[in-house]
Amino acid sequence: MPILEVRQVNKSFGGVQAVKHCTFSVEERKITALIGPNGAGKTTLFNIINGFIPADEGAIIFRDIEISSLSAWERSRLGMSRTFQLSRLFRNLSIAENLELAIRQDDDLFWRMFFTKHKAEFHDQIREVMNLVELDKNPKTPVTDLSYGEQKLFDLARALVNPHTFLLLDEVVAGVNPVLREKLKSLMAKLKAKGETILLIEHDMDFVHAAADHVIVMDQGAVLTQGEPEKVLHEKQVLEAYLGTA
Repeated sequence: MPILEVRQVNKSFGGVQAVKHCTFSVEERKITALIGPNGAGKTTLFNIINGFIPADEGAIIFRDIEISSLSAWERSRLGMSRTFQLSRLFRNLSIAENLELAIRQDDDLFWRMFFTKHKAEFHDQIREVMNLVELDKNPKTPVTDLSYGEQKLFDLARALVNPHTFLLLDEVVAGVNPVLREKLKSLMAKLKAKGETILLIEHDMDFVHAAADHVIVMDQGAVLTQGEPEKVLHEKQVLEAYLGTA
């Protein structure tokens, strides 16, 4: 059963049409990869789904609710959680304080987190998610002390700890070393086993082949093809669009 439906979505910036009549769905408890060459419209479409920018036309259906007119925070409250290509950190806060904000169980959490009596409230939840992503750091560590790879793990932890039913992951393994790439492959398998529903943008085809149940290929703003990784990643039109040659 689809948790997300994208229906005939269009988006233009000036005279450039970045997204053209995009239609696809994302099934619950599956990992769906959105791939394509640079400039294909993937991140623009992510931003439309997430509510960061509005579509010009079309509809976004999430859990049977038409959400096209909702803000990004309203979509988050419905269960969407997202990572970014570059981590967005509260740079003056620690790992734990950033994650406390992400948990966001009620509207006054931002204020409550600064009072000592509430500091231990989310300790177990924070430790659990840090262990899951294998972020081996003291929770009191300032986020500015994290390496690039550790920031990637932290960004995943923050998306996971935010109450959600749907994860949007933007280039999870971009720029990471081979050891961390293998760790993230393993993490995707764990998340799938836990029943997570994930839509991810990724350029690493080995990672996509290993992690994804379904692949959607975009080119020049439109959906070119979609299907199981083993089939889609070897199609002539995909190789031509993605690699420039068949």
